[in-house]
Order: sequence, then structure tokens, then C-alpha cells
Amino acid sequence: MLIGCYEHNMDSKGRIIIPAKWRLDLGARIIVTCGFARKGDYQCLMGMSEERWDAFVKGVQNVSMADIVVQKALRKLFALACECELDKQGRILIAPGLREKAQLEGDIMLAGANNRIEIWNRARWNEEMDDESGFDDETLEALTRIQAGI
Repeated sequence: MLIGCYEHNMDSKGRIIIPAKWRLDLGARIIVTCGFARKGDYQCLMGMSEERWDAFVKGVQNVSMADIVVQKALRKLFALACECELDKQGRILIAPGLREKAQLEGDIMLAGANNRIEIWNRARWNEEMDDESGFDDETLEALTRIQAGI
């Protein structure tokens, strides 16, 4: 399980260290693409194991081509996705286009998100954590339904 937060720095070449605790869950190759923080706003990146990526791909294979909203999101997810291999120091190299999209340089935050990780510009992460909308009544009710299997 990928949980917790880790403050790191991205080096000048665009490499970040993956915490040792996460390496077993993520494997030697991590698929990184844009993440979704808010509708229409790709503030962070998300990374997952090849196994999790394959499950995601399988899950979206039958999305109707006429579902323009989902197809637009999938277009970005697949077009921006890259395979990142861990080097001997446990680092991955983030593609320049992804770094630019998420405004990553210098101080970053790695956040566990169950079966994936999120990679944030640290200032944006702090703003996200200060945002209380994730705990509004509607969201909490949805979580309760999911937990109850409704």
C-alpha cells in the first residue's frame, strides 16, 4: 500500500528519489502521467506500477469512442504517460513535458494514494492540503456509500 508523504527535491536533470518503502509496491518501472487534482486542472503527476497501469488500461478499453469527456481525459493520460525506470539510487527521471505540466522543480512532495503515488510541486501541495473541500458533506456521503458497497 502506498501511503504517507515525503518531501524531496528534484535535481537539475529532473530526477526524484522514490522512497525505499514504496519501491517494492511500484517495481523497477513506474508509469508516470498527469494526475487529476481538480476538474480541468492537472496540478500533479501520478505514478503507478506497470501492473496497476495495465489494470487501468484494461478498465478503460471499452469506453465508448462517443464519450467525448472520457476520451479527452484518456487522450491526455496516454499522450503524456512515460515509463520511468528506477536507477541504482532509487531515482526516476521525469520527462520534461510532465515536469512543465505540473510545474515541478526544486521542492516537491510525494504523496501515497493507495495504489498510486502523486508527485506535486510542494507549494501547490500545501495549497491542496489547506483546501477543505475534500471533506464537504457530499464527498463524505460518497465515501460512506463506497465503504458500504452501495
